[in-house]
Amino acid sequence: MKKTIILGIVAVFAMLPLAAQQQRFAFVDTEYILNNIPAYRTAQQQLDRLSAEWQREIEAQFAEVERMYRNFQAERVMLTDDMRQRREEEIINKEQSVRDLQMRYYGPEGELVRRQQELIRPIQDEVFRAIREMAVEGRFDAVFDTAADASVLWANPRADRSDEVLERLGHRR
Repeated sequence: MKKTIILGIVAVFAMLPLAAQQQRFAFVDTEYILNNIPAYRTAQQQLDRLSAEWQREIEAQFAEVERMYRNFQAERVMLTDDMRQRREEEIINKEQSVRDLQMRYYGPEGELVRRQQELIRPIQDEVFRAIREMAVEGRFDAVFDTAADASVLWANPRADRSDEVLERLGHRR
């Protein structure tokens, strides 16, 4: 009985290298793929323009808060306690308003995130579907993304299937 168990264990360990050789891996670079899709580049440019516009708006309003504060500091000695308190509240309210606007645009549930979901997510979903199809058809055991994960320190260029994914999406490099 002991001999059978030992032979079984030896057989399993002897077959491990054979099983490892049969595994198939590929890698893709999703950043490369996305940057070669015109719709993605257009969407990204649109997001960049919106973000720059919103940033200018926020900076202008913060400059207004700063101007209000400088004026208050210059006039402070001439103001009554009531006027001083009212002006301080105005400045605080204006600053809070600008911070709220900043969160509305750039917060975790802000307009930028919503627009990214709207413009970029469908393209990313299409890319991931093409990768999945390629992996199933090619019988790959795993597909790694060299753009998203620094744990791939080296990859044989023969295993790169990024161009194949682009072709499945109807794009040529």
